[in-house]
Amino acid sequence: MSAATVHPSAIVDQGAAIGAGTRVWHWVHICGGAVVGRNCSLGQNVFVGNRVRIGDNVKVQNNVSIYDNVTVEDDVFCGPSMVFTNVYNPRSAVSRKDEYRDTVVRRGATLGANCTIVCGVEIGQHAFVGAGAVVNRDVPAFALTVGVPARHIGWMSRFGERLPLGTKGDGTAVCAHTGDRYVLTDGVLRLDPG
Repeated sequence: MSAATVHPSAIVDQGAAIGAGTRVWHWVHICGGAVVGRNCSLGQNVFVGNRVRIGDNVKVQNNVSIYDNVTVEDDVFCGPSMVFTNVYNPRSAVSRKDEYRDTVVRRGATLGANCTIVCGVEIGQHAFVGAGAVVNRDVPAFALTVGVPARHIGWMSRFGERLPLGTKGDGTAVCAHTGDRYVLTDGVLRLDPG
């Protein structure tokens, strides 16, 4: 596997860890304490803070800042100009660096273009946050959320297709592309291992 590829205009501070096969594009800044996994793509004008962990095969599109206390697991897609925060009630005149709230984006989730993830939430595995949504509470695994504030309107497969299920109750659905079977029980969607 090849080493990371870093564009000459990018700034990678001493101490940053970047996995093999990762591509770092124009005007990216990766702080010294950051850990970026293998086979990632960090688009133009991305910022990665000191206390950030990014898994493998993560796609971070242009103009995204990933601030301290954000963890992004494997196979996550961060759409263009989407926003993370790390302080819930910021004031310029009040230092709140000791009040950062942890944000976790679980494996396979998609964060649409221009969405905002308010600090202190967890985005479940394979969840899908629509473009422009403002997420201010946890998002369940496989959930499709849209709007301001974001609301749960459906379910998505691992493949990224909407499943024909309601948001509550029980039911089953099969992904037309993969054949994966999903089971909804008491409002919680799970991939059927069977």
